[in-house]
Amino acid sequence: MNGEGKIQVFTGEGKGKTTAALGLAWRAIGRGKNVLMIQLLKGPNTSGEQLAADAFGSHFDIKPVGRKGFIYRTGCEPRDRTLAEMALEEVRKAYEGGSYDVIVLDEVNVAVHLGLLGVDAVLELMDSKPAHVELILTGRYAPKEVIEKADTVLEMKKIKHHFDAGVPAREGIEY
Repeated sequence: MNGEGKIQVFTGEGKGKTTAALGLAWRAIGRGKNVLMIQLLKGPNTSGEQLAADAFGSHFDIKPVGRKGFIYRTGCEPRDRTLAEMALEEVRKAYEGGSYDVIVLDEVNVAVHLGLLGVDAVLELMDSKPAHVELILTGRYAPKEVIEKADTVLEMKKIKHHFDAGVPAREGIEY
């Protein structure tokens, strides 16, 4: 990678945080970079991006670390916390392995918001990032401490969305 890797945060109430991270990943893969996406709160074979990852071959690994279904603040189970902690451990292992140029920690901000991870654990992960790695943190509710430590922060803002008219999430478009 040219230059030092940065830390980017994609947050906000609007659609497109994971999609923006995937666009960055796609661009990196096109330049011969290796990308790892760790998905918190998403179970195996539940999102289109997981199903598409095979098309990128050995340059793109997606590891969903979550259970199937949506997780709400009042419905968190002890295993959700364990899975979130496992996701951070996957990133630490990737740091040590040194084979990834870009690491996306998808929905990590939501995991902090739900109380599955402490903000200090995420800050430590940011602090220990190898210099060459581009680290992307996605999800609504980015904590102010994460925003302050990041190099770039983009906020997706919803102006209008068909969800508000009762249209459910559509396979291949929203997931």
